[in-house]
Amino acid sequence: MAEKLQGQTISYKNPPHIIAHGSIVGPEEGKGPLGDSFDLVCEDVKCEEKTWEKGEKKMVADLIELTLGKASISASDVDFLIAGDLLDQIITANFVSRDYDIPFLGIYGACSTAVEALALGSMKMDGGYADCILCFASSNYQTAERQFRTPLEYGVQYTGNNQWTVTGAGAYLLGWIGGKVWITHSTIGKVIDLGIKDANDMGAAMAPAAADTILQHFTDLNRGPQDYDMIITGDLAGIGKKILTSLLEEKNIKTGNKLQDCGAMIFGGKKKYGAGGSGCAASAVIIGSVIIPQIISGKLNRVLVIGTGALLSPLSVLQNESVPGIAHAVVIEKIPEE
Repeated sequence: MAEKLQGQTISYKNPPHIIAHGSIVGPEEGKGPLGDSFDLVCEDVKCEEKTWEKGEKKMVADLIELTLGKASISASDVDFLIAGDLLDQIITANFVSRDYDIPFLGIYGACSTAVEALALGSMKMDGGYADCILCFASSNYQTAERQFRTPLEYGVQYTGNNQWTVTGAGAYLLGWIGGKVWITHSTIGKVIDLGIKDANDMGAAMAPAAADTILQHFTDLNRGPQDYDMIITGDLAGIGKKILTSLLEEKNIKTGNKLQDCGAMIFGGKKKYGAGGSGCAASAVIIGSVIIPQIISGKLNRVLVIGTGALLSPLSVLQNESVPGIAHAVVIEKIPEE
């Protein structure tokens, strides 16, 4: 029997600890209001490699070594890698993982990938299938832009509703010993599609999925906004966040200032970046380097994190398909002191 499952929400009997985490971002992200929070800021988006794609791989490889070092463990101590990115066939995660002698699960949840990895890793840990799991996700403005939209040489016009893909990567080590926060619940979302066909308006496409997952999470656990110090989405950015707020208010759920969004935060609302940040890295770098430190310090205690993803592809856009959305959630809490 699925005794740990309530609706779409899993309650962990043995919550895995986040024993270490790391973040790396590009130069634009480093200039933002959160720039000092990240472990590493790249001066060169190619990381001294010949291509943007190779640079993204180098960025992630450096991050993994940094994160393992924080926990003072070696790659041989890791039971599984769970990771993904935005590129076709998740080549960043695949090519990084080939350099490690560790069983690998490659996933694609678009920009929800980081939270999806944490949810899957937590299930494996609580199920007794692993003692240490490394989750990571990455995105890159240059690589994503030329894959999903147009060559960078054409220039990109930011009209206000489109978003700037965050260059960066975040990694999380799940284990049993060490760390001051743990993952207590996960809510697995459904694919929601309300017919948005503007591939640039990803916030509008993802907001309904975020609303559906948040409402389901509250129903499953008989909770509400009052039970969380913060509710933070991945990359709805400015427009998507407003839509999400309206959708929740239609169901009499008022979040007030508790509702935040990583994509809206990372660039500080500057018009150069359109509605704000997007990409796997938007949530991957902020959860660990901005939110978890606030939990550890006592400023926050329990946070609901919702990873949001637009499940489009270059081919689906050319075929005039709509943009389905997905949202997964995890609850990160401070471990009670004994």
